Amino acid sequence: MTADLWERGVSPSDRRRRHARGVAKAPSIRQFAHAHGVSVFTVVDAYDRLVAQGLFSSRPHSGFFVRQRQVADVAVPGHGPNFSFDSMWYLRRIFENRSLKSKPGCGWLPSDWLFQDGVKRSLRTLAADEVDLGGYGEPKGYAPLRKLVRDLLAEQEIAAGTEQVLLTHGSSQAMDLVARRLVRPGDAVLVDDPGYPNLLFSLRFLGARLIGVPRTPAGYDLVALERLVLEHQPKVFFTQPRLQSPTGSVAQLAHLHRVVQLAEKHNFLVVENDIYADLDPEPRPSLASLDQLQRVIYISSFSKTISPNIRVGYLAASPDLLEDLAQLKMISGLTSSEFSERLAYGALIDGRWRKHIKGLRERLAGAHVRAAQRLLAIGFELFAEPKAGLCLWARHPQVHDAAELAYKASEQDILLGPGHLFGPELRVSPWIRFNVAYCDDERLLDFLKAQCRVQ
Repeated sequence: MTADLWERGVSPSDRRRRHARGVAKAPSIRQFAHAHGVSVFTVVDAYDRLVAQGLFSSRPHSGFFVRQRQVADVAVPGHGPNFSFDSMWYLRRIFENRSLKSKPGCGWLPSDWLFQDGVKRSLRTLAADEVDLGGYGEPKGYAPLRKLVRDLLAEQEIAAGTEQVLLTHGSSQAMDLVARRLVRPGDAVLVDDPGYPNLLFSLRFLGARLIGVPRTPAGYDLVALERLVLEHQPKVFFTQPRLQSPTGSVAQLAHLHRVVQLAEKHNFLVVENDIYADLDPEPRPSLASLDQLQRVIYISSFSKTISPNIRVGYLAASPDLLEDLAQLKMISGLTSSEFSERLAYGALIDGRWRKHIKGLRERLAGAHVRAAQRLLAIGFELFAEPKAGLCLWARHPQVHDAAELAYKASEQDILLGPGHLFGPELRVSPWIRFNVAYCDDERLLDFLKAQCRVQ
């Protein structure tokens, strides 16, 4: 779809008024669909792609508008510093729409799966202690929690001093800090393909050249990885080896060793996103445990297991790099919330914490089995069956564009995670990310059966 095409659906008087104001408003989705005899879902998908390419902007309650830009400013999506991607619009419209009743496409656990009792006990303790709410807290974060993180890292055989731990406003801030410290416009950056949307959006805004490393059920396509490293000489590799979102895949030990070897040989850093470590019932090595924070920056969070509303994450890195990241944290947003960090700390030292984690792992394992059985019965193909973590990555032979299916689902009060959101190049994808904790909903099963023509 081009700007010329949608202009045909606008009356000449409206067109003159819009251009006189210096901005061109696109026809409404339903208006365009009616004028051209096409599906509403087709128009929605086309408008989304124009927003993604920086050609349209979306204004809440107002509609879509053509961006005013010079021809020389038009950039290839995902490449170069001029690239513009309205990621917040995407997150509001599709990916983080909490208002939909059924949420198999979301990235968090249901409230009753979280450590609510531990949070309440921690809150009562904080209230009794009469915590001083004045000031901003420590630049690197609440010291007792940093010491606890150091001990948790030691359990994973990652040797790090307390001064190598930086608390952040969730793992997203940690990744953003690292990206802004390491990435400059035009830099080649390796990312998982498919990968984590928030990170991909952030890297696009920074002007990085995103180089997708194909995921496999065993971890990485190592042949492709080595070829991409040789061809692009990347500066950094952002990856999630364990229970990866969206595929659920787990990188084998041999794959981890190869990543570390390539990083050392070709002089690039590795950013390891390990936010699902607490959900993994198997003790596994990490990139950070193999490298001991020489070239690996380790990121994790407590938001997935305590509460997504408690935005407490952390990163661990080499001493010099950690100091740079702490300074950048202060420049961009001062300190993180000491109150939230104290709250998380209280939950983590609660005597019932480890029992909660054990029960959560068992509950997720059961949800994985049930979700996999249901999807397979409808005819879906599963990328992997990890039986842990949150994600199943699946596609159906009758679904070509998962985005269109996601829009249809939203009209039935169901949130899906369409595959194009997870790709470095935002290409049409048949794949869908399912959060197994929300897949027991009969409305989801009935919708998928109807759409995939299962009797």
